Amino acid sequence: MKILLLGEYSNVHATLARGLRVLGHEVTVASNGDFWKNYPRDIDLDRKVGKWGGVGLMAKICTVMPRLVGYDVVQLINPMFVELKAQRNMALYRLLRLMNKNIVMGAYGMDYYWVNGCCERKFLRYSDFNIGDVLRNDNDALREKRDWIGTEKERLNRYIAEDADAIVAGLYEYYACYKPLFTRKTCFIPYPIEMPHDKGIKQIENGILNIFVGINKQRSQYKGTDIMLEAAKEVVNRFPDRTRLVVAESVPFDEYKKMIDSADVLLDQLYSYTPSMNTLLAMSKGIVCVGGGERENYEIINEQHLRPIVNVEPTYQSVVHELQQLVTDHQRVMRLKHESMEYVEKHHEYVKVAKEYESVYKILKHNNKANFN
Repeated sequence: MKILLLGEYSNVHATLARGLRVLGHEVTVASNGDFWKNYPRDIDLDRKVGKWGGVGLMAKICTVMPRLVGYDVVQLINPMFVELKAQRNMALYRLLRLMNKNIVMGAYGMDYYWVNGCCERKFLRYSDFNIGDVLRNDNDALREKRDWIGTEKERLNRYIAEDADAIVAGLYEYYACYKPLFTRKTCFIPYPIEMPHDKGIKQIENGILNIFVGINKQRSQYKGTDIMLEAAKEVVNRFPDRTRLVVAESVPFDEYKKMIDSADVLLDQLYSYTPSMNTLLAMSKGIVCVGGGERENYEIINEQHLRPIVNVEPTYQSVVHELQQLVTDHQRVMRLKHESMEYVEKHHEYVKVAKEYESVYKILKHNNKANFN
């Protein structure tokens, strides 16, 4: 098949493209590289900073438009799949719909249904927007609500979700958000990870546990990284001779990969039920994740035995407690390192995941609509 993956979040589309190419498909990735992360792509849709950035991106899209048509499947990373206003994305979507065969919308991150579901339905015990019945009121959460509720972005998301031939969710949370609303067309497929060629497990050197925290300075509060960082600092202060803290702040992906190689433990995604792409990348290298590992994460992939993620409640105290347990039990850390790598290879290996996407695409190609009831 001829497949266009449009937009990027955390290397999802770039990795999926490699898996689909292994399976023999012709795949094009068009994206902005997910901003400063600079993930690989075939067509660059980066928007330059400044007053005329939008005009420049529109001109670029017009230039490459002949390369965005004639596909069996076009998959969008998000309703806002290019860095333009919602009205511009709507116009581009209608062109893509007219000039390609099937459209898949990704449920991989921030959008209207996610914001509305967390704030109104509160279908999760905790999330980016709520802790139980209490709504979070930090600046990032409030900004996202203003951005998606009652706006052109909401209209765009509603239109594409209704019109798309299928919706693919990459995490349990997004599946639980979309499935009740779009039962027939919503399916879950895990994120793809390319396993490292060297599958050796890093030992804990000199009895010192290396703790890694990656920070996106624009979303630190929203994702809870600020709380996790303070908890890590507290544990390092308690065990200065047994721990080392490494912090990476908004670094490009290639640099991030090099920095994380020295880690034993990664702190990530305080408010998540499930591991993100960055977390899964770390786990594939035998690094223990402290973050989202709720029972729903294991149930949706039918994992009965492996429990490699050190799950935490969305509180400072919980992170301090769990991290301290790891510092004082290196034998457990080594066991979790092995389980982490086994878990990613079993459920997220990129060619295996690409085959699941291939199955969805084949259904669309032959039936022109999905039915995942």
